[in-house]
Amino acid sequence: MEPLIYVMAILGCGDAGTGCAQQRIATPIYRSAAHCRADAGNVLLANTDLDFPMIKVDCRKTRKPASYQMKADTPYSG
Repeated sequence: MEPLIYVMAILGCGDAGTGCAQQRIATPIYRSAAHCRADAGNVLLANTDLDFPMIKVDCRKTRKPASYQMKADTPYSG
């Protein structure tokens, strides 16, 4: 069984924070949802280039494939 990791989806939303759609996945991967949520402010600041009235982040769990090899320059938070 592959280990769980968390990634942060960047969502572009309308004025009321509704109608959100995923725009990208942030580069860092996280060991836990808590670590992911703790980094949300930094990731939001790094993604202000998106042309939406509001942007949000959503921490999502996924399985890391056994074949996945993290590169030395890939951030791994938490």
